[in-house]
Amino acid sequence: MVKPIRVGARRRRGRGPAATGPVAAVAVLALTASGCVTVHGERAVVPSATEAEAAGALKEFVTAFNAADKAYDPGLDAGRVTGALGAVNQAGMKSRSVTYPDGNPRHVPLELTDVTYSIPKKAGWPRYFLADADPNRDQDGGGPRDERWLLVFLRGGPTDVWKAGYLNAVPAAKAPKLKRDGEGHVSMLPASTEKLAQRPDGLPKSYSSYMQSGTPPVFGDGPHSSQWRDSRRRTSNLPGISTQWIDQPLDTGDFAPLAFAAQDGGALVFFTIRTYERQTAAGGVKLPVHPDVKPLLTGEVKTSLTKERVSAQAVLVPAAGGGAAKTEILSRLAGLTTAKGA
Repeated sequence: MVKPIRVGARRRRGRGPAATGPVAAVAVLALTASGCVTVHGERAVVPSATEAEAAGALKEFVTAFNAADKAYDPGLDAGRVTGALGAVNQAGMKSRSVTYPDGNPRHVPLELTDVTYSIPKKAGWPRYFLADADPNRDQDGGGPRDERWLLVFLRGGPTDVWKAGYLNAVPAAKAPKLKRDGEGHVSMLPASTEKLAQRPDGLPKSYSSYMQSGTPPVFGDGPHSSQWRDSRRRTSNLPGISTQWIDQPLDTGDFAPLAFAAQDGGALVFFTIRTYERQTAAGGVKLPVHPDVKPLLTGEVKTSLTKERVSAQAVLVPAAGGGAAKTEILSRLAGLTTAKGA
């Protein structure tokens, strides 16, 4: 019988089982759920991991991340990250390895406690699980800065290691409660499911469109939706500098959406988009280039600078037929991945 595991001294009372276990870029910081692949004749529906295996994967990730963060060496955790988290983490480490060649002067080892693992059953490969953990980088006590970190781990085949593909910090009060069977396993929904107000495989395109035009209006207001659009609009035309944004779905391979069924009939969904921010200077105006951008820059910045970012979202999608209910964006992890001057 698989039960939620809690590791560490601190324990939260009164919380139901949540999604399982981040670090934007370097500081904080997939394959469709329906994409079962039969490998070596493996057709049986089995747990994606054992409790001990999930705990070991999380431990290996934290160990690798701490080593990379201390040295600012992307090679030290490259084998433990993939997908959206991998893109953000590796680019961030690469940048800081140049700006801080002697390593991270403010390194504090990451610690994750009070961990709950959510392990689905499925046939074949790839396989997944989630870890929901209390980080040592938030402020406990139930306030607005009290967070839980959600980590999605992916494994492509029997000879592969578990890698973290998504890592999102969510308010502790909003940590989602996942649906579990009698053995404690969670359920994953196909990316094409019609049981939700929005299909998971349509979210990258819908979110990209929403950020461009405000449609479709399926996302609730908040810092990662309406407020983010307002911020971009306010800064689109500064004195001597105009800015344009292009948002695109990033939804194949380890970047594909993953949906975990929630107790209320909805789902916790992770998905990714790519955003290009292009700044163009008027004649005689020099575009500023931040020190963290320079290590990722190709070309010479004369009149324009295009920055590419990868953005990973953790959202709650309501069940179909919920009327006016909208998708709630719990968290957005975004990081610069490349830059180009012209």
